[in-house]
Amino acid sequence: MSNYIGWIRSQVGNSLIQLNFAAACVVTDGKVLLQRRGDDGAWGFPGGAIELGESAAEAAVRETEEETGLQVCVDTLLGVYTKYRHAYPNGDAVQPITVFFRCSVVGGQLDVKDAETLELQYFPLSQVPPLTNSQHQDALSDLRLGRHSVFR
Repeated sequence: MSNYIGWIRSQVGNSLIQLNFAAACVVTDGKVLLQRRGDDGAWGFPGGAIELGESAAEAAVRETEEETGLQVCVDTLLGVYTKYRHAYPNGDAVQPITVFFRCSVVGGQLDVKDAETLELQYFPLSQVPPLTNSQHQDALSDLRLGRHSVFR
């Protein structure tokens, strides 16, 4: 958790807040990279909070490298997903505003690097396990359908 989010939580506790995130849909040879998350054990796209002063694309690239060991470039905007609600295992409630990007690998090596990631695996687009929340599920649906610049 960034200091910024920690500071907000120190002010409001577990109350519902809006947070801005970026995520990478890394597609290689018809397969998509997923991360099994350390907080809830569910699968999802690599990504995380946008830091102050950072663009959504920069955050997606940074978070992907931090969580997977891969260096990626943003190919296109998949979409902006805003009308969702998520509760974390610790009770924190958020309305996550997430910018999802379709990305390609340009370097690095797939590697579990920290406690945020339990496992990394490529899945065929047609055989993806259930994802961490409906926001990620909707992004997957749009990815499968070849959509881009979606807003929800």
